[in-house]
Amino acid sequence: MPRDSDILIVGGGLVGASLACALGRSGLRIALVEAQPFAVDRQPNYDDRSIALAQGSQRIFAGMGLWDALADRVSPIHTIHVSDRGHFGFTRLHREEEGVSALGYVVSARVLGNALIERLNQLPDVVRLAPARLLDFHADAAAIEARLEVDGQPRTHRTALLVAADGVNSSVRTQLQIGTEQRDYGQTAIIANVTPERPHRNVAYERFTDTGPMALLPLRDNHCALVWTVLSDQADEIMALDEAAFLARLQERFGYRVGRFVKAGTRHAYPLQLLRAEQSVATRLALIGNAVHTLHPIAGQGFNLGLRDVAALADVVIDAQRAGDDIGHSHMLKRYADWRESDHGRVVSFTDGMVRLFSNSYPPLAWARNTGMLALDLCPPAKRWFGRLTMGRAGRLPRLARGLEL
Repeated sequence: MPRDSDILIVGGGLVGASLACALGRSGLRIALVEAQPFAVDRQPNYDDRSIALAQGSQRIFAGMGLWDALADRVSPIHTIHVSDRGHFGFTRLHREEEGVSALGYVVSARVLGNALIERLNQLPDVVRLAPARLLDFHADAAAIEARLEVDGQPRTHRTALLVAADGVNSSVRTQLQIGTEQRDYGQTAIIANVTPERPHRNVAYERFTDTGPMALLPLRDNHCALVWTVLSDQADEIMALDEAAFLARLQERFGYRVGRFVKAGTRHAYPLQLLRAEQSVATRLALIGNAVHTLHPIAGQGFNLGLRDVAALADVVIDAQRAGDDIGHSHMLKRYADWRESDHGRVVSFTDGMVRLFSNSYPPLAWARNTGMLALDLCPPAKRWFGRLTMGRAGRLPRLARGLEL
């Protein structure tokens, strides 16, 4: 039977749309399934949610030809300052030491989403199905047959490769009964944009506290994106504070490195957990992004790890296509899974280990970790390793992650 597409991507969020854009000029027929209509909203908003892009993610978007559309609308990170509240340890990373123009960038999800949608509008081989959802699917040796509901109407869709980019509660992963490793951190991230009285000077702060890490990321117009981790039983109280009381509590926890906080936007609260799928591939199927790994926001690694999934999968798909091979064959999928396993393990171990290390107030351990932070700050080789890890440049990199076109 003829196929309706070569690749069916379930989930049209930032990760799924990035994969469609990465492969959109390859000659492959791509269908993108999304529950919400695709729409470009150009109105900026103080409360826009922000995303930290690692320096490696900038290279991926450059390789996709998307960076020119983003470069004037992002805020570069020139310095990263890491400290432990109430203790002596700190570490700083500087762009000059790493030989890059920026250690990373902060961009609003709205700006990034608009850039992806505008690129999708230019790709005739990408068909967007929205509002739509996957009902179920069946895989055999030749294809996947998926039952979709598109604009309220049932539709059968045959494809060579199904990609699940449908998030932490992935219906595809659930239907396949893929097990997961899960850990509730007992912490909640409170997200808001804030304005300090002093210039942020493009410094990103990661400040560890006894309730979890606080991140303050530089935005345009001297705004900052705040990610404040609190114990989950404290979240309702902090969310209920009025703006003045919220700013006072934030000031007490963060300190005065950027002066007083003078404005806070709308707050959102997200319970934090670790989730890692036991496998990232199945018959004619690959999982990417939060469908295969959901991380603590410490060090801002989550979206960047998902974007490297996109780059690696695009790499192996293009190689298979150029060799005249079946892009949904198990050998191709095993290559993707093996490639991603080390990166997933490295980043999960790093983020989970950091949460555990800095959540423990045992005095000898606190002394040891602060001594280690100072040693890291004074040891160039160790700092370079740490910088490469946080910038998404550790391990074997796909072509896009090296800034190269597919």
